[in-house]
Order: sequence, then C-alpha cells, then structure tokens
Amino acid sequence: MNTKNYLTPTKRYKVLISSVHSIYRLVNSTFELNDLINRLSRLLCQILNAHSCTILLLDPTKKYSILKCLLSQRKSCLIDKKIKIVNSVEKRIIKNATSVRGKDTLGIPLVSEDIIGVIIIKRNKGTASFEKFDQALLITLAEQAVIGIKNLQLYEEQQKLVLGSIKSLVILLDTRIPREYTHSPYFSRLVSAIAEQVHLDEKQIESLKYASLLHDAGKIDIPIEILTKTTKLTPREFKIIRRHPLKGAKMLRYLQILKPVVPIIMHHHEKYNGTGYPSRLKKRQIPEGARIMAVADAFEAMVYGRPYRERMDITSAIKEIKRKSGTQFDPRIVEAFLKVIKKINTKKYLSR
Repeated sequence: MNTKNYLTPTKRYKVLISSVHSIYRLVNSTFELNDLINRLSRLLCQILNAHSCTILLLDPTKKYSILKCLLSQRKSCLIDKKIKIVNSVEKRIIKNATSVRGKDTLGIPLVSEDIIGVIIIKRNKGTASFEKFDQALLITLAEQAVIGIKNLQLYEEQQKLVLGSIKSLVILLDTRIPREYTHSPYFSRLVSAIAEQVHLDEKQIESLKYASLLHDAGKIDIPIEILTKTTKLTPREFKIIRRHPLKGAKMLRYLQILKPVVPIIMHHHEKYNGTGYPSRLKKRQIPEGARIMAVADAFEAMVYGRPYRERMDITSAIKEIKRKSGTQFDPRIVEAFLKVIKKINTKKYLSR
C-alpha cells in the first residue's frame, strides 16, 4: 500500500524537502550528462516507489530523442543516439506539454522555456496508484533536474568549442614545427592509458587529453631556428626553451574549462627529485597529471628523436625510463608506464 496516501501535510512537506535536497546533491555532484540521466532515473524510482523509469531528451524537432535512459528492476539501458519517438504516451506528453497520470503510470514533460525531454515512471500493477502528491512531487523534482541537464548540455557545447580551438592551435603549432620534431598521433593515447592504469577519474583523464595536445603551446613564439637546431643549445637558447611551460600556462589560464589543464602544462618538465623547471617542485608537489606527462613525453622524445638527439630503439628507451625512476620520474608512474607499454603495439612507433 502506498503510505503517501496517509501522510499528513507536515510529513508530505518533509518528503518534498528531503527529495529536493537529494536531487540537488545529485545535480551538483555529476559532471557528465549520461551519468546524470542514469543516476536521476534510479533516484526517481527510489523516491516515488516505482519499478521503472524512462527519461529521454529531445532534439529541436521534438520528433526524436537524442538520449534515452530505460531503467527497470531487471536492467538498465542508456541509448546515446538519435531515435524516432514512437511511444504513444511520450508523444502525448510532448504534443500537449502536459503531465499524464494513470494508476500505474506517471509522465511529465521536462521544460526549460520549451520542452527538452520527458520523464515516465511506472509501478507494478496491483500496487498503489499514483496520486496527485506523486505528480506534484515529480514535477518539482524535474524542475530541479532540468537545471542540471541544461547546465551539462551547455558545458558539452563549450567543450566542443574548446576542443575545436585546441585542434586549431595544434594545427598552427604543427605548421611552425617540422613534423619530425613533434609528437606522434599516439601520444594522447599513451598519456590516457597511463592515467587509466593509475586509476584517475574521467575528468582527470579528460584534462590530461587536453594537456597532451597543448603542453607545447608555449613554443608558438620560440624562433624556429632554436626549435630545429641540431647542435647543442647555448645557455641563452636553453633559457628561452625553458620558458615554454610557463608561457603555455599563461596562454590558457583565462579559459575556465581548461583550468585543470594549466598546472599539468606548467609543470610537465619538473623532475621527481626537484631539479626540473620552472618551479623545481619535487615528488608529490608536482601535479599527478604532470608526472604522467613527463614520462610519456620523455619516451616519445627518445623513440622519435629530437633535432639535437638521435632516435633510440624502444628497448633502450624503456631501459632509460626505468633508470631514471625515482630521480627524473615518479616510480609509481614508471610502473604504470611499463604495464601500459607491454599492452600497446610498439611497432607503430617505428613506422614514423
């Protein structure tokens, strides 16, 4: 029996406040849209004593869903692609922009100026019917959820814009620096694989991907004759080269979405023993992402060579990374790198 039928106004108010607080916490602890929709469906089932929940987000035509979560007691399914709306209840809610309430079905539109989606929850037949309080509660919770959904949609659009800008900057860098002196197409994958091996979370790995593309952005105004010099750098030239992490960090510091990337770029030339640059940080003073970048960067510099250094074979490069564990590199990151390098196809590093 649905005990909400017998809740006093005071108890119903407490249920409402508690539920809104739960949604608020969810919205403010989730940074990925798919994850938000999946967790929201589970939370709504718990709050409203439902056995299934469907949440879908609409494209501008409102004839297709662009993201759909189907959750029941038996399974959970997230469909992240464009699908035509065929369900009659979904169509009715979208067309009329109104809620639908039956004995075992409760559906509402997700509204932000216009309809952006639909929520439908169901109870098993034979259990308590949905009542007006359930409908009002779901509408209130949906209003809170829409704020989180719109924020994450906006964030994803910003990410696309930023990624486009990053790619443009990388292309610009590549036009200034000869291909043989830049990183391989596999560099970002190597960095990400090491990050996964040390169990960084998705946001940290995402920041590392951006950093792997932009960590040499500060070289953009270094004279090409210094970047491609084949003989030993003079003290003055080396001083100019050493400025590029700080310059890169300054270039990107005003982009809020790249804020986590800046420390990685600034400190990827620090050394574990504190003899690196620009800040002579050591051990865990160095951001973890920068410690990961340092190992991957050194490996690629060795196997691809640099203007001032001959290429190494992969076996020798790995031995060199091992030798500098505890001095130049974090031993934990080196251990992760060694595990990753066993899994990847190293032949691709020989074909460039």
